[in-house]
Amino acid sequence: MSSILGLVPSRKYHLYRKETDMRKSFDSLAGIITNELGKEVAEGEVFIFVNRARTHLKLLLYEQGGFSLFYRRLSKGTFELPAFDHDCRSMAISSDVLEFILKGITLKSVKYRVRHDPGQMAVAYN
Repeated sequence: MSSILGLVPSRKYHLYRKETDMRKSFDSLAGIITNELGKEVAEGEVFIFVNRARTHLKLLLYEQGGFSLFYRRLSKGTFELPAFDHDCRSMAISSDVLEFILKGITLKSVKYRVRHDPGQMAVAYN
């Protein structure tokens, strides 16, 4: 699967739970991150915002001394989002899940298979 936007597993991704007005720009979105999520914008994490209709999505990232904003508007359909714990303000998701959301892959049908973990093998042989 080819990656969209160079999404990498080593980066943290946070999906904001509330619907967001897509007219918000860099500073307004950064304000949500700081004031509502209690996070530092400049830590290199990606913050994901979706509108009420789930047809628009923005990713905000601060790196190398400046903000980057990715904006995606669907011409058809909606973004499928993972189920939320309604007590949380945001949800940590993996780069894979974000890629599935952006590509329109149904999250309910995604199944991860067990893979070899070299750390577990070392423990098993000791």
